[in-house]
Amino acid sequence: MKSAVVLLAGLCAFTAYYVYLPLPSTVSEPWRLMLLDASFRIAQQTCNLGHYLGLGHHLRLLNFIIGTFDKLNPQQAERVKITDTQFDGVEVRLYRPHAKEEKTLWRSVVYIHGGGWALSSTRGSFYNNLCSIMAESLDAVVISIEYRLVPDFHFPVQFNDVLRATRYFMRPEVLAQYSVDPSRIAISGDSAGGNLAAAVCQEMSQDQNETNRFKLQALVYPVLQAFDFNTPSYQQNEVTPVLPRFVMVKFWIDYFNGNYEFAPSMVVNNHTSLDVSQTNSFRDHVDWTSLVSARFRKNYKPVMPSTGKVEILQDIPSLLDVHAAPLLAKKEVLRFQPKTYILTCEIDVLRDDGIMYAKRLEEAGVEVTVDHFEDCFHGCMIFTIWPTNFSAGIRTRDSYIKWLSENL
Repeated sequence: MKSAVVLLAGLCAFTAYYVYLPLPSTVSEPWRLMLLDASFRIAQQTCNLGHYLGLGHHLRLLNFIIGTFDKLNPQQAERVKITDTQFDGVEVRLYRPHAKEEKTLWRSVVYIHGGGWALSSTRGSFYNNLCSIMAESLDAVVISIEYRLVPDFHFPVQFNDVLRATRYFMRPEVLAQYSVDPSRIAISGDSAGGNLAAAVCQEMSQDQNETNRFKLQALVYPVLQAFDFNTPSYQQNEVTPVLPRFVMVKFWIDYFNGNYEFAPSMVVNNHTSLDVSQTNSFRDHVDWTSLVSARFRKNYKPVMPSTGKVEILQDIPSLLDVHAAPLLAKKEVLRFQPKTYILTCEIDVLRDDGIMYAKRLEEAGVEVTVDHFEDCFHGCMIFTIWPTNFSAGIRTRDSYIKWLSENL
């Protein structure tokens, strides 16, 4: 009996040690966030073990676990009409409000889901729930794009899938088919989906053959650059819940089908060191000492090695491709972007990606709204249904939808 008590006490202590993570005092529902993060870490470590044992790629295994867990979540009753179809060979899911008596055109949102270009689905309960609520709340047609995922496909497949489906939808005859007002269309996405939304918006804004243009873009904690993994938010949130720095670096490497051995060097910016000449023309575009306000810079210092590993960019040149890293775009491109909303969270390595992009857009003459949440964490907007229903998710989602409603 005594041994059992000691064993139980030891197990409890180990569990508490594994789950506990120091968090800022401002964070809402800290213990629930710690439990969510611990669940993610257990899943990731299990999948890494499975990868090592030859059971499959760790991301494919992780997506299987997420899909299995997702089935436990209740699918919301269909408040809107949901249709699965294809746009130019790319799978999409359409959410349409129930028809009004009067025949009017709908406004519309093209939405791209997050998940590190590797995880989640338009059909999963998290994004299905979000897009259903968007369509109902905005009284709008929502197009959710099911782009192909890492590790089966790598950049630029994801970008090309989203671009192809979006261009198809923006054709006048397709908009007419779905009764969409061509002057009231937004493109939007969260995390890696925000990356794809920004990149596609830039690409389409430069195409003189495009008949219709986006009225808005709305980016939710977007990942926009792989140049500097030591921005203040990366340093501050190095071991933050849900998306620690090293995990984000590995997502980038997986996106480009690169070598994991480069990860430790990339964490300390050896891939963009001063002796890597092809990076020099981009430094001003990610100079957070001028693009990020003192409020967010705090006392953090730039990490800019004088010498590094030139072989990283030789092996992964796409790290500097603007289709993968929209923050690297030239000012001449940025000035053609539509009115923009960027949601950022304090507890997020990607906070400064969004803040830098907002500043560069403003300098290019674009009207930008930055919606910053001091007590929220990366990914929170989709966590609004049991058992991951966070108040942070509901507040960020409602604020995002409110801006779209007022501006679209």
